[in-house]
Amino acid sequence: MRQERGRAGGAAAVLGGASASGTAGTAAHFTPGGASSVSVGAARIVFGGAVLLGVALGHRGSRRDLLALLRSGTAGRVGLVLAIAGVSGYQLCFFSAVRLTGVAVGTVVAIGSGPVLTGLISRLTGGGPLTVRWMIATAGAVSGCALLVASGRAAGVSLAGVGLALAGGLCYAVYAVAAARMISRGTGERAVMGGVLGGAAVLLAPVLAASSPGWLVSARGLTVALYLGLVATAVAYLLVGRGLRTLPAPVAVTFGLAEPLVAALLGLLALGEHLTPAAVAGLALVGLALAVLAIPAGRRASGPAPRRPPEPEGSPL
Repeated sequence: MRQERGRAGGAAAVLGGASASGTAGTAAHFTPGGASSVSVGAARIVFGGAVLLGVALGHRGSRRDLLALLRSGTAGRVGLVLAIAGVSGYQLCFFSAVRLTGVAVGTVVAIGSGPVLTGLISRLTGGGPLTVRWMIATAGAVSGCALLVASGRAAGVSLAGVGLALAGGLCYAVYAVAAARMISRGTGERAVMGGVLGGAAVLLAPVLAASSPGWLVSARGLTVALYLGLVATAVAYLLVGRGLRTLPAPVAVTFGLAEPLVAALLGLLALGEHLTPAAVAGLALVGLALAVLAIPAGRRASGPAPRRPPEPEGSPL
């Protein structure tokens, strides 16, 4: 029973984080006209990373966890570096893919490959077995996302763009597995997310500086950037980190597919966008798949359920 409650709490946290992250597209809609997608994405990570690092350093326990992580063995430090590279690489690859091959194709490939690649990396690096229910729910959610995104404006397909979108999905998978391993070893999620996003902020600060960030000078631009950093990044990643306490990385990333569902609903309600029948079917399919994943499995035996074991120390992923 305790394990089921922990899983339900983790699922709720990840869904909350995905919902917060899903507001990013609507918020970015209000940026000044001169702001490029790469500049907005870099600003989001720079602002959000600074907030998360500040939260980690401002809390005594999290500061202690972060220092311990930085002083840990090779596996811990490699995991941190991989997670930082994953977050940074995802931003750059995704926005570059969208520019080359269009929003529809780039988003479907990046979002669709993320959960699958996360499951494969987790399994190949010593994670638990992938359940049939996870496979069914992931296939349904990815199919729903494909319907949802592909129902929009058609875009040409670029081989380079598709490759970058796949690279983006791989980067996100590496981040998710590495962050989950650090949290499962006992490091608090505030310290993990502060270290990961703080490091990503340092890496992406030069990208922001080179992307004509003049739009940040305006009141509207700064307001949007602050919202993206505080809510769509800091709050979102903290909630996902809390979910990773009790959920395996593949399950958490599949729950994260609620993000495009929230984005589509906000586009409908806040921006006056119209959904085609295919998009409505996609929304329903994503919702159904996530519901299947969220329903607690039947108890197989009486007595207390075993706690999730720590990940093997020798593998950073």
